[in-house]
Amino acid sequence: MNIKETLTYGDIAETPGLLEKFSARAGALKKLALRSREKTVYLVGRGSSGTATLFAKYIWEGYAGTITNFIHPHSIFEARKPLNFKGQAVWAFSQSGRSQDITACLEKLVKWGARGVAVTNEAELKNNPLARLAGRHILLSGSKEVPVAATKSFELQLWAVLWTAQAWSRCFTAKDFSDAVAAAREAVRENYGGDALLKKIKKARMLGFVGRGAFNAVAEDSALKFREMAKAHALGYSAAEFLHGPVGAYTSKDLVFLFTPSDKLPEDLVKVVKALDERGTPYEVVRPGRLKFPFSCIPVDMRMKLLALRLSLSKGLNPDNPKGLNKVTQTF
Repeated sequence: MNIKETLTYGDIAETPGLLEKFSARAGALKKLALRSREKTVYLVGRGSSGTATLFAKYIWEGYAGTITNFIHPHSIFEARKPLNFKGQAVWAFSQSGRSQDITACLEKLVKWGARGVAVTNEAELKNNPLARLAGRHILLSGSKEVPVAATKSFELQLWAVLWTAQAWSRCFTAKDFSDAVAAAREAVRENYGGDALLKKIKKARMLGFVGRGAFNAVAEDSALKFREMAKAHALGYSAAEFLHGPVGAYTSKDLVFLFTPSDKLPEDLVKVVKALDERGTPYEVVRPGRLKFPFSCIPVDMRMKLLALRLSLSKGLNPDNPKGLNKVTQTF
């Protein structure tokens, strides 16, 4: 199968235009982007949507002065006494708006006084119980995502996070957003790493993806896409977490991707490089190019998704509908 014949490629190629369309209506976030009077929010999500909440934590705490807390649904379901969420804002991320556990979790939190915000890619409210429950809906796009692996919806979630930070604190510029769209278009046209990198990946026993700060979310989701699309043994880490033990599992037969926010490696990634060199583990430094951090996370993430897609096709797999996986995963 040719890469451009896949639904996944079509979604990735569509992403830059969808980012532009979201930007054109981002002014609506001023009313939708809730946080508490103390400038705090709570986040809940699963899979790629859960990884997007990790990106939100780094961006909103680092750029928008907003304390960001994670909710684990099981602890809410098992709570033996009501928790006081009065006046708190709970953001629920879900591509489909139909994740049963996320919806049930938000429903319980709303009963405890929370105000909800749903971030989904489903425009039809009749098919979107999460948005109906929240009452405040940040729609990512009007373009449905059919393949199992979340690509364009994940990029749009990151985009919504950046625009929300902008709505709260005016921390970015219009050029930051327009430059990111241009870089996304360039990423679609690239054949990142060419056949040589693809060959190295196919030889690797295990893949690691390591990033710091907002790139930690990119590392986590990149690994997920390699697992979903290409059946690769791949794991994502923050730089600090990687050094606290996981690096010990990597050998000369593996390959690690390092995501850096600047051409000059930050100190924690320098330490990762040293540890990998000591073990003889090959690594690939993925540089951001000219694009400003944290906007550089988006084209870098797109390159990794396209790389996972290429790996899947090289193995003769169906990246759009991997065996044993579903677009909407019910875990409740």
